[in-house]
Amino acid sequence: MRLTDNQLITLFTDLIGSDNVVPFERLEPHLSQRVVHSLTPDSLQPACVLYPKTIAELSRAIALAYEHRLRVLPCGNSTKLDWGGLVSRADVVISTSRLNRIIEHCVGDLTVTVEAGIKYEDLQAVLAKQGQFLAIDPPYASNATIGGMLSTSSAGSLRHRYNSVRDMCLGIEFVRSDGEVIKAGGRVVKNVAGYDLMKLLTGSYGTLGITTGITFRLYPLPEYTQIVIITGASEAIALAQKKISTSVLTPTACDLLSASAISKLGFGNSIGLVIQFSSLKASVIEQCDRVAMLAKELNLQVHAIDNGQEFWQKLEKLIWQSDRRNLEHPTKSYYVVCKLGVLPSASTSILLQCEQIFGNQSYYLQIHVGSGLGILQVEDRESLDILGAQISNFRSIVEAHNGFLTILESPQELKFNKNVWGYTGNANDLMSKIQQQFDARGLLSPQRLF
Repeated sequence: MRLTDNQLITLFTDLIGSDNVVPFERLEPHLSQRVVHSLTPDSLQPACVLYPKTIAELSRAIALAYEHRLRVLPCGNSTKLDWGGLVSRADVVISTSRLNRIIEHCVGDLTVTVEAGIKYEDLQAVLAKQGQFLAIDPPYASNATIGGMLSTSSAGSLRHRYNSVRDMCLGIEFVRSDGEVIKAGGRVVKNVAGYDLMKLLTGSYGTLGITTGITFRLYPLPEYTQIVIITGASEAIALAQKKISTSVLTPTACDLLSASAISKLGFGNSIGLVIQFSSLKASVIEQCDRVAMLAKELNLQVHAIDNGQEFWQKLEKLIWQSDRRNLEHPTKSYYVVCKLGVLPSASTSILLQCEQIFGNQSYYLQIHVGSGLGILQVEDRESLDILGAQISNFRSIVEAHNGFLTILESPQELKFNKNVWGYTGNANDLMSKIQQQFDARGLLSPQRLF
């Protein structure tokens, strides 16, 4: 027999204290909306949100949930809680946002070990004092937690130079569905001990365990950074992309942007290629000059930007619409964000086909040309059915180029009636068996992936 909400609240209050248990109806409106949007439409709302302050408290809370077969929805600051598949049911939500300490910063070894709930921006501020940084640039950076970044494998344009989240992760600590604390990896760069659970948990969306601690490799802060944006005809942009990719240039970011994004940012009405260099000042200036010369040869327009941080913040607001994520009364338009992956050589073609499908709507597309991963944001004020059909059409085009398209953010109705992940491979059975090994009762983010 299922415990009542009041019984659950009392149970966890006795375990970790009243200050760490918030009844669901007392949550801030934007947080409760985020939780509701992460659940299937027919799911009951959770009884409460737990905020353990120590790993021991988290372990005891998970063990108690396991004992009573309670379904748990893990989160950090909930910035990406509604990404991906809908959770079928959640009796309680457990947040790691109060597990926010820096455990160890080895400046000489260029590594840092942190608790999962520390905010990305807070960590970067501390590292910057030592002339170092974590080379990951996630969306919603001002509120994103490190654990949430790992769970959703969310990285941005810096992936071009520094690779993905899982490549940065050296060690991990997490709590299993039965409350047991597990450790893997280590705190040094050259580490080969044990199974590589870091890569397994990266992008698992809280289905294998709740991450409590992570060790990352770091990099020195660059002396100087500059951005060059080249815009013009699609054929010339594709050729410039190919020449830059096969040259000796070493950009830290290289992104293809749709004409709609370039126009909104104020750099003309054509598609564009954003190239960022970060290194010694003389090297950066020389490489930017080489890009400018290449653009001139191809009859492309050149725009130089010295304030890179301001540019990336504007682009993030444009692509992710971060300003309206926390509105108490969201806009009535239908808003969808998708993650896609294509062969880098097909990125320009995909950009043009995207414009043909969504040209009559508000849309923006960003593709990281090194990996072929990208983000599509579309808004429609009229019909969710039409928007859903267009997403399906675009997914077919992406899959025809040996790619994928996953729906990250959208109204519940669209996710409920669509294949959110768009996975067409043959590994579902294997992934399901792995998940069962970690969470045999299916209590963590149930049915989020399958």
